[in-house]
Amino acid sequence: MTWQRPDGRQPDQLRPVSFIRNFTRFATASVLAKAGDTQVLCNVSIQPKVPKFLEGKGQGWLTAEYRMLPGATPDRQEREFMKLSGRTQEIQRLIGRSLRSTLDMEALGERTIIVDADVLQADAGTRTTSITGGFVALKDAIDKLVASGELERSPLRHQVAAISVGLLHNEPFLDLNYLEDVAAEIDFNVVMNEKLDLIEIQGTAEDGSFSRKQLDRILDVAEKGIKELLEAQSQAFQHPGG
Repeated sequence: MTWQRPDGRQPDQLRPVSFIRNFTRFATASVLAKAGDTQVLCNVSIQPKVPKFLEGKGQGWLTAEYRMLPGATPDRQEREFMKLSGRTQEIQRLIGRSLRSTLDMEALGERTIIVDADVLQADAGTRTTSITGGFVALKDAIDKLVASGELERSPLRHQVAAISVGLLHNEPFLDLNYLEDVAAEIDFNVVMNEKLDLIEIQGTAEDGSFSRKQLDRILDVAEKGIKELLEAQSQAFQHPGG
């Protein structure tokens, strides 16, 4: 039996992807990233200081914060204040690691980049959309620093994008929506740069286990999707409004 996708997509087909740049006014850079019905607002702010452990070392830092807004899901999500859930902490650390992989911290200088990823609407893939959209906002912010003369050169070394892949009925499916995410026996999140080098793989067998052969197939499908996301990012940079 073959899994029939609820939205009629092919197994290796992405949901419609878009990046609306300059979405808000006051952040250094702002992008509304959409992947199907998932929508994440990615704002980038830059502070002229670094955490204490980096003071005086002549290098910068990037950190990320991730939140699910109360109306993002059919049942209202409680706001997280002082105590973050384990899921939220895990996701924002993943976003931070993925985006830090793109930067030369010495070229950034003693500045801290803060990437805020706020989920406006969730239909699975919120962490991967946060990374992919977060990079678009990050590049816009860095480009502004270079254009203003605050930076002599761009500290960006790499492009990065992320996607989910799940195994349903032993077949890999790209860019899961919520119904597929719930049904998947195996669920992976994959982060790659423009060289298609792996930044991170998160993979879990929800039911049983998976083989090396299945893993290879999952990564092949993920690579195809990430190539398309990298191209979508590049296309977005050619249009100032997104």
